[in-house]
Amino acid sequence: MRMIISPAKTMNMTNDHFEPQQMPIFLKETELLLEELREKDDEALQAIWKCSDKIAALNRERIRRMDLYHSLTPAILAFEGIQYKYMAPIVFENKDFEYIEKHLRILSGFYGCLRPFDGVRPYRLEMQAKLKGEKVDSLYAFWGRKIADQLFSESHCILNLASEEYSKCIFPYLTEEITFITCIFGEIKEGKVIEKGTLVKMARGEMVRFMAENKIEEAEEIKAFNRLGYVFSEKHSDHQTFVFLKDQP
Repeated sequence: MRMIISPAKTMNMTNDHFEPQQMPIFLKETELLLEELREKDDEALQAIWKCSDKIAALNRERIRRMDLYHSLTPAILAFEGIQYKYMAPIVFENKDFEYIEKHLRILSGFYGCLRPFDGVRPYRLEMQAKLKGEKVDSLYAFWGRKIADQLFSESHCILNLASEEYSKCIFPYLTEEITFITCIFGEIKEGKVIEKGTLVKMARGEMVRFMAENKIEEAEEIKAFNRLGYVFSEKHSDHQTFVFLKDQP
């Protein structure tokens, strides 16, 4: 089984705790994207990033100075944000790191598909970004089925903890041989299951931690997840969607 999660917009660089174990699988593709970004002027880059002047200036400097092979941080420690805060990998035990290195994959517009201990540099490039270049326009088209094929070569059971923006990289390439289960974290409002963005990110992080701490190997085992007030709802779930509801009687 492999679980997939989204990256975070905010990143840091640190090697105080662990060194990377290997380079990203699709580094040649990342080199092409970096070259494409370096060809853009400031206005085009800010349009791609859709961010403030301050954040744009930071990321322009990152692009200019980026060395994809040196001064790297393990991906699992490089990403910040709500999901990663609740996952809290910094306090994992060694056996937890071993588990996520095998089972967790981080989808990325820039790196494609990352293992937790792949070495990365801070970047900003969301999967839905439009580069509008001669070589690369849509990142979905650029990556095509490469990310999905990599995942399917590792496991025929994928647990989806990623946002729709990133899971869209996988959907078009699913076959009958692949079990693809999406986790929904919501609450009942007027008879419907409603998800709230921040709470969902928190729950996704907690789910990764739950799986790592319990060394989950079968998808059915995650139905025991009961953190942050969420419990599995058999009534609202099916074989493709596991629904966890918050604060239910």
